[in-house]
Amino acid sequence: MSESFELPAPEHFTCGTVGAPGERVFYIQARQGRRLVTLKSEKEQVRALGEYLAELLDKLPAGTGVKLPEAGLLEPIEPAWPIASIGLGYDDDTRRIVIVATAVVEDEGEAAPTAKFAVTREQAAAFATRAQTLMKGGRAICPMCSQPKNPDGHVCPRSNGHVVH
Repeated sequence: MSESFELPAPEHFTCGTVGAPGERVFYIQARQGRRLVTLKSEKEQVRALGEYLAELLDKLPAGTGVKLPEAGLLEPIEPAWPIASIGLGYDDDTRRIVIVATAVVEDEGEAAPTAKFAVTREQAAAFATRAQTLMKGGRAICPMCSQPKNPDGHVCPRSNGHVVH
């Protein structure tokens, strides 16, 4: 069974990728003290989390106003498990955004491990910015079918099987 994690005040919270566009593997990562937690995620999970954090920050009272630099992944990049779902909340007492990731489980009877990160508004804003940057660094999107194109083009279903460059 995989391990669950709880980081109530991580110093580091980010997302990142390993690999070339079209072959990238996405990760969400947090560190508190000596505990480094890396989770494998899907591109759309990173995109959705970044967008939701940006929307949530617009609704919350202003933070300290300190802008954190975009932080990359820390080594070693060894994912504990892949993420199945992500939930968010806000803790009024600590004034932190709480992110809970749940692992993919093979056996339906098995309890899914979770990772809970309570991040500051500034960390959430830096994550949202980094997620947006990562999305722009991906493959170009076909204007006809909205699917990602490989560097040598792709067979577009809307072009009768012709390669679109």
